[in-house]
Amino acid sequence: MYRLLIVDDEEIITDALYEVFQRQLLENLDVCKAYSAKEALDWLSRTRIDIVLTDIRMPGMNGLELSQQIQLYWPRCKVVFLTGFSEFDYAYQAIQLPNTRYLLKTEGYDKVTQTVQDVIREIDQELQMEKLVKTSLEQLDALELAAHDEYFRQLLRETSLIIERREELIRDFEELRIPLSANAPVLLALGRVSYRADTGYAGRSKALTDVRRIWESFMSEQTASLGIIDKHGDILWFIQPSPEAEETFHQHLARYLEGTLELIQEACLASLQSAISFTVNGALCEWEEVTNRYERLRRLQQLRVGDGLSMLLIDRTDQADTDAWKEVISIDHKAAVLEAHLEGGKAAEFLEELDTLSVKLTQASGNVQKTIEGYYTVSLLLLSYMNRLGMKDKLAEFGKLMRLDDHSSMKEAFLYLRETAESVFDCKNKDEKDRASKVIERICQFIEEHLEEDLSLVRLAEVHYFNPSYLSRFFKQEFGMNLSEYIDKCRLRKAKEMLCNYDMKVRDVAAAVGYEAAHSFTRFFKKMTGLTPQEYRDGLT
Repeated sequence: MYRLLIVDDEEIITDALYEVFQRQLLENLDVCKAYSAKEALDWLSRTRIDIVLTDIRMPGMNGLELSQQIQLYWPRCKVVFLTGFSEFDYAYQAIQLPNTRYLLKTEGYDKVTQTVQDVIREIDQELQMEKLVKTSLEQLDALELAAHDEYFRQLLRETSLIIERREELIRDFEELRIPLSANAPVLLALGRVSYRADTGYAGRSKALTDVRRIWESFMSEQTASLGIIDKHGDILWFIQPSPEAEETFHQHLARYLEGTLELIQEACLASLQSAISFTVNGALCEWEEVTNRYERLRRLQQLRVGDGLSMLLIDRTDQADTDAWKEVISIDHKAAVLEAHLEGGKAAEFLEELDTLSVKLTQASGNVQKTIEGYYTVSLLLLSYMNRLGMKDKLAEFGKLMRLDDHSSMKEAFLYLRETAESVFDCKNKDEKDRASKVIERICQFIEEHLEEDLSLVRLAEVHYFNPSYLSRFFKQEFGMNLSEYIDKCRLRKAKEMLCNYDMKVRDVAAAVGYEAAHSFTRFFKKMTGLTPQEYRDGLT
């Protein structure tokens, strides 16, 4: 989904253009509006903007100055200048800027909408895999990537020693040509690719390589980053602002990352037919903290609605105190594999691995303590997972997990672990369906209770911690109508109720359902009912 921002200090023009694009109901276009450059900058700081349709002449900051700020926030953003002035100097300045077009207001709405659709097609072409691969292939060296992966996997295990050997860390970065600074804080992003059930090792490996190429194509302009494959087969990126980036961008890094990840998700779907979910730290952290931050991201990743979806979760909690996340996990290789399958929702793989472990331990004669340790390791793994997801009250039988003596034999004990694991996977699948319904209910309730406020897709995504593009698709998939249609229906229903109160003025009704300008409310009401608000009220008598 792309995001269009309309900017003009004349409210009538802004509202009219907004309604023109809203009427088209383009599923791949989210429309926002601002009545000044200052309001536009607020939008740019909140979310990714792909196209800006702006007047050139505005009080305070004009359109040309605004376009320069746009490039600082979102370098890929396309700008369409719309003005009633045809002076040569304005047109000349506009066409010199990158990613810009120039239109006169006298050319009409059809020309404006056609131009925006042309820009969308242009962006679509830029997202094609061929161009992404061509622009980034030279930057990927297989041996160097393998060395980086191994180095950072070791670094994640030993970050507690970094403070004591900072000079060694700096030297390692230089010798391994790691494009990051060991003296600057870093942002982490954890990505999980969803594969088809029949995808083998080679297919997964290729998909991960392609995702890294797509990432580099989008992120290399304003950031320095490096991605590694972690022990669970996910991609962990370490991100810093580019040394050439402006100071303003440093403050904007988290929002820039959030918006750009949305584009990366779209590119992965379009080019690879694969969904990728991201879990991202909301703030930079020091290198000493990366292990704890990484473990937190992995836990948060488990809270998404389900596999196969392009979820984007930003961890915006206060991260000043990291003591709560300094748990140390000590588990053998088999348990680590089981944990990865459990968290990934891979039931068949988990049960197969558990069966293998069960046979190995129960047939290990003379090593009773090792067998007991294996049983309790898996029990703790299942119990911890059930606690985190709130499953204990939903499962009929789990009490014997930590009571090995209640089982007549070790074979029976491991069979009990298997049955419990099957129940956990069944419960998780049911919970994901229920959670989707509850999310829809929560969004609908929020809309109905805040009709007088900003209900843009960006705002709703912020409130409910969604990727805006995914929220739009998710709502339509679950509810059966576009989010904008539902908001319009709610506003119309409330407006009709309030118009029955003859003591309320029409402009007060307009404000109560989210319309600052009464004339915009009148156009909306007439479009929905065929009557103006006053005509509707008169018809009630």
